[in-house]
Amino acid sequence: MKLDADDWNWIAWRSVEREVERLRQRIFKATQEGDWPKVRNLQKLMLRSRSNTLLSVRQVTQRNAGRKTAGVDGEVALTSEARADVAVRVHQSISSWKPRAVKRVYIPKGSNPAKLRPLGIPTDTA
Repeated sequence: MKLDADDWNWIAWRSVEREVERLRQRIFKATQEGDWPKVRNLQKLMLRSRSNTLLSVRQVTQRNAGRKTAGVDGEVALTSEARADVAVRVHQSISSWKPRAVKRVYIPKGSNPAKLRPLGIPTDTA
């Protein structure tokens, strides 16, 4: 998937939003029917969806209040070209992405310090 700044500016966002909304509705319907294999397959389809990737990148880089603040990767995408590059990288890394390891620590609850609640702390395994 090659996407550049011009392509980013000419994306038919209404069409992209409709496609993602349709997938969400299909997942919801399958959930209501209790068809769990279908739910899982639709969720995988959503993760691999180009439209979902584009909409997610747009949400994070254009619509969020914190769009000018760097994330965990230390990057900020303020131009169309940068947004297009992020979308391409995210979509290409979908199949190779692995979640980071999390260390589980139990901390006292605010309402009752005698009770504990779990806290997940990301660990660097790289």
